[in-house]
Amino acid sequence: MKPMRRSRVLERLREGEIATCMKINLADARVVEIAALAGFDCVWPDLEHIANDLSVIEKMVWAAKAHDTDVLTRVPRGSYSDLVHPLELDSTGIMVPHVMDLEDAQRVVWQTRFHPLGRRALDGGNADGRYGFLPMDSYLADANDQRMLVLQIEDPEPMTYLDEIAALPGVDMLFFGPGDFSQGIGAPGVWDDPRLAEARAQVAQAARRHGKFAGTVGSLNSADELISLGYSFISLGADVVGLGVYMAEAIAAFTPQTPADGCASVYTDGNPE
Repeated sequence: MKPMRRSRVLERLREGEIATCMKINLADARVVEIAALAGFDCVWPDLEHIANDLSVIEKMVWAAKAHDTDVLTRVPRGSYSDLVHPLELDSTGIMVPHVMDLEDAQRVVWQTRFHPLGRRALDGGNADGRYGFLPMDSYLADANDQRMLVLQIEDPEPMTYLDEIAALPGVDMLFFGPGDFSQGIGAPGVWDDPRLAEARAQVAQAARRHGKFAGTVGSLNSADELISLGYSFISLGADVVGLGVYMAEAIAAFTPQTPADGCASVYTDGNPE
């Protein structure tokens, strides 16, 4: 029996390397396979904002596993089942949005990590436990060590608790979300607000102080700056953005030629001549 699948992202980060990610909004698992074939370390499907369901996540996990690519599922905030279902489908990790304070972070760890870190509901009969084939001791140990728990810091409120949250055993990464943070400080979409820049730096510093990783959204233009701040996990874009740019560029570059004589359309105003 093969051991539990190891996290490509965690292995890269633990070696001091940079890990890349692509956000996935579309429901087709072929998009995940394209991202994996392109070379991304990780894909990030979203259940917080996107109207996908767990059957979509399951297919994405299958596609990613075929190419040794990680799946970091952003979960909705609800019951503990909302947190653990993607893990049981063998998602390589979960990203938990809007962690608001230390107590909130502690509750997430308690619900998503096995003993001795927490009290995650135990059922080894799913994909992450090889449907019961994986020995229980290996399943528990690997789930705590090889599955990412990423807490999103995307509001002003948790900034007070940054060091305490970053110090929690069982947390692998703090992920700074600039969009919601800009809303929280009353400057939605003002990306050069100094308060946003300060918070971005503080999140990376707190993570590094406590031996955790820092992640955020970025681009090819901002990646070097983010790495200099201490970020080692960078989401470089989204499938819908890339597809939209490609389509917009294609239509903008299209210069249709006037049809040759005798080749004009046989339709006028939608009706046959």
